[in-house]
Amino acid sequence: MKQVNMENKRNIIIIVDDNITNLTVAKNNLSEKFNVFTAPSGKKLFQLLEKVTPDLILLDIEMPEMDGFEVLRILKSTEHQAHIPVFFLTAKIDPENEVKGLNMGAVDYITKPFSRELLLKRIELHISFEKQRQEIMNYSHNLEGEISKKTKMVFELQSAILRTVAELVECRDSVTGGHIERTQNYLRLLVDFLLEHDIYTAELLSWDVNLFIMSSQLHDVGKISIKDEILMKTGDLTSEEFEEMKKHAQYGVDIIKRIEGKTTENELMNFAGIMAGNHHEKWDGTGYPQGLKGTDIPLAGRLMAIVDVYDALTNDSPYKKSLAHEEAVEIIRQGAGTHFDPLIAETFLAHEKEFKNLSLGKDLPPLSEKQEPRQNLSSALKLLINIMDFRGGSDEHTESIQRYLEIFINALAAHPDYKKEISGWHIDLFLMSSQLHDIGKMAVKDNILNKNSKLTRSEFDDIKNHTEYGIKIIKKIKENVDGGSMLHHAEALAGCHHERWDGSGYPLGLRGSGIPLQGRIMAIVDAYEALTSDRPHRIKKTHKEAVEIIRSGAGTQFDPGLVKIFIEQEKEFEKGAVA
Repeated sequence: MKQVNMENKRNIIIIVDDNITNLTVAKNNLSEKFNVFTAPSGKKLFQLLEKVTPDLILLDIEMPEMDGFEVLRILKSTEHQAHIPVFFLTAKIDPENEVKGLNMGAVDYITKPFSRELLLKRIELHISFEKQRQEIMNYSHNLEGEISKKTKMVFELQSAILRTVAELVECRDSVTGGHIERTQNYLRLLVDFLLEHDIYTAELLSWDVNLFIMSSQLHDVGKISIKDEILMKTGDLTSEEFEEMKKHAQYGVDIIKRIEGKTTENELMNFAGIMAGNHHEKWDGTGYPQGLKGTDIPLAGRLMAIVDVYDALTNDSPYKKSLAHEEAVEIIRQGAGTHFDPLIAETFLAHEKEFKNLSLGKDLPPLSEKQEPRQNLSSALKLLINIMDFRGGSDEHTESIQRYLEIFINALAAHPDYKKEISGWHIDLFLMSSQLHDIGKMAVKDNILNKNSKLTRSEFDDIKNHTEYGIKIIKKIKENVDGGSMLHHAEALAGCHHERWDGSGYPLGLRGSGIPLQGRIMAIVDAYEALTSDRPHRIKKTHKEAVEIIRSGAGTQFDPGLVKIFIEQEKEFEKGAVA
């Protein structure tokens, strides 16, 4: 039935007593401040509750047919009525019954005859308390929902970043198209079957399996440090080239160790380092880079070894055609106990048809969303930044940029012309996103990126493409997450920090305020950092020289309003430069 709407109305109280005189007295005492309903029995109360939801029930204990204890028991066992607070009213002073009622869920115990003032005060206090409790519960529920939403967004964004790293490795390696995603899916299948057969169960159950699967995307991350002419070679590698290629395992470990040193949230990086460094080890000790043997090879590396080989065998490469599933299975069968852990190989062979189905594109259930991510977003972004460093970037450059941006943003937030726009930004996300402003350089050829002399015109044109590459990379990350808006600053920073106020910049030739504010800010900060840092082809400028160059660029290269603010803060930039 339709419930009485209490919104914008006085609090509702129901009094239950089989004595009509008591009902009348209680109603008269309370009606001045509350909407009061009366019920002469428990049965009538429950009929009334079908129409009215009270803020409080005053309940007599001694009643015929159904006493107050029985009424309370039924109330507390009914889901939509259990929350209604109950005061017991009784003519008897009986500590035993009082304790019994409180244990059953009554919130107060008042003896008859009662003082009007005392009854009103105790009801008012309880209703006030209940209102505060409900507000706290609602706040807590909303906060929990927001935290859950943010946690899911961060988890998805982190996963998307790692996937993008893996895809950037693949883009440089024409051999491995799709390899990362397929091996990730094979790993999930293999772990499920090992648990089904109770093989390595204790160790696997101690893992955060979703985190392990996510980290597997980085098993070939060391290839980012292999020269293009080797990584992209279409013919057989020479013995020297193969030795160089083998170094990708150790390079991967080195990249991941650098990240581990900068975060306390390193479980994901620990898994990633193990797989990067051990997926080419062999059970009989003839693998690389360390020549580990048997169970001295970490389990994560032994798992990756078998799925990595299976995928390589069943897919084309420039120097060999793919093998049929059956041929690949036979090779793995022959490698059990020499190349592969025999127990893992046995499990793979027992379920080889499921692996074949997966290789043919059959669906695999999605990753669980119930796993709480233990790796923070900052660590995932550090991964990208450190890989850039291995490809010729500068970790110090990124950290300096963040320091300078923080100075600039604080000044803008207090400035009447900019504070309104800045107030709508999530500053922490803006600063975090700034780490990606040069991410497009990961797609620039290493012979240009690492050149120690002045670039030729064609080389400079090539390196200018890093802004467009950056936009594509960030869009790729955003495609894979519902919370892509968390990177809305990153796209503007990556794509617009080389635009110029007079329209002569790149990649789009934007002019004036048509350049997003993020890009105009980054243009000044990036220029200042570049001018005050050494480069292979020039010596760094002094702080004063850099400030003068930026001052002279106001209205041509830089937003003149922002340059004015930069000049006002130049002493803070000078302090930041030596921080």
